[in-house]
Amino acid sequence: AARSRPPPRRAARSRRRPEGKVACGAGPGAMPGRGALCLGLLLPILLGCCSAQPAGCPALCECSEPAKTVKCVNRNLTVVPPDLPPYVRSLFITGNPLTHLPAGAFPAQRLPDLASLNLSGNHLRDVEAGALALPALRQLDLSGNSLVSFSPQAFGEGGSPLEELALRGALRDHGVLLSLAALLQSGALRNLSRLELADNGLLLLPAGMFTALPALRQLDLSNNSLVGLRNVSFQGLGQLQSLNLSDNSLGVLWNSTLAQFRSLPALRHILLGHNTWVCDCAIEDLVAWLKESDQVEGKEALTCASPDKMLGKVLLKINSSDLNCSVPTDLPSQLQTSYVFLGIVLALIGAIFLLVLYLNRKGIKKWMHNIRDACRDHMEGYHYRYEINADPRLTNLSSNSDV
Repeated sequence: AARSRPPPRRAARSRRRPEGKVACGAGPGAMPGRGALCLGLLLPILLGCCSAQPAGCPALCECSEPAKTVKCVNRNLTVVPPDLPPYVRSLFITGNPLTHLPAGAFPAQRLPDLASLNLSGNHLRDVEAGALALPALRQLDLSGNSLVSFSPQAFGEGGSPLEELALRGALRDHGVLLSLAALLQSGALRNLSRLELADNGLLLLPAGMFTALPALRQLDLSNNSLVGLRNVSFQGLGQLQSLNLSDNSLGVLWNSTLAQFRSLPALRHILLGHNTWVCDCAIEDLVAWLKESDQVEGKEALTCASPDKMLGKVLLKINSSDLNCSVPTDLPSQLQTSYVFLGIVLALIGAIFLLVLYLNRKGIKKWMHNIRDACRDHMEGYHYRYEINADPRLTNLSSNSDV
């Protein structure tokens, strides 16, 4: 009896094993409806694994809803994707053959939270009015494009909340520079705190270009071809902290510009390296300012580019005895003063001449009458001789009378 008990236990174990195996199957031991229940539980998981893009993401872009970011990088896009998700805050559309931004390219109603827009490295040429009219836009990068037309109303009719604008290498066309100057002067970007205009080959800047940017803190003008700043006004930039003028063609900074630098209380980082400083008498004011100011970073490395005898000499080590001051420091001003003085002298001489004529008016009148009478007698003599020569009888009479 004791030996016959173990087999039923093994049989019980064998009966319990198939129950676990066919729980979700359709075999003979499966419970009714168990397969449909398991399929309903697995279907959402399978769909979630097979979906490659979040809902609402453009086909050629990568989207991350948790990060509020959309990237359309090197996707051969020629237009802005019209189905951008409304949750996007940071949008990257770079490295595409995108040439045109029409009005409403980024609809404000659909993209109310778009704060950072990177359009660098495309082939943008035209930016129409209203193309960038976004209510939350804070950062815009248009670097590496070849802009030809940039509407002063690109950010809409009202003001824009834009704080950072990068235009590195995008302003090769002079007309675009003038359009940008008109945009800045209009006051539409009064919240702008950072402006990058490097790598644009700029020779001169439009007058008053920065006067309507009271919140500007960083201004990058490096790696251009600026030859002077005499027509540039920094007045009103009370919050300007950093000014990058390195890698240009500056030969001297005049007193008017240095006085503006002194008047900006927050300006503590001025970069002047790699410029073509001309170390003649005109640079005395700049050298004196460098020695007394703590605004210039790396001023110990500033050296002369010309003339040959001063080549490589450190600006901070220049003394008045090293400079040839026989030529006036400000030749245009000296010439202007000379012209004014010459005009005054000529006017004085003319006044004296008129006074002399007035005082001698009677004698001059008598002298003029005498000249007139003498000329009349002379002409009458010529007329008499002409009549004699014209009449043969008078000619014979004249010869007989002479005899």
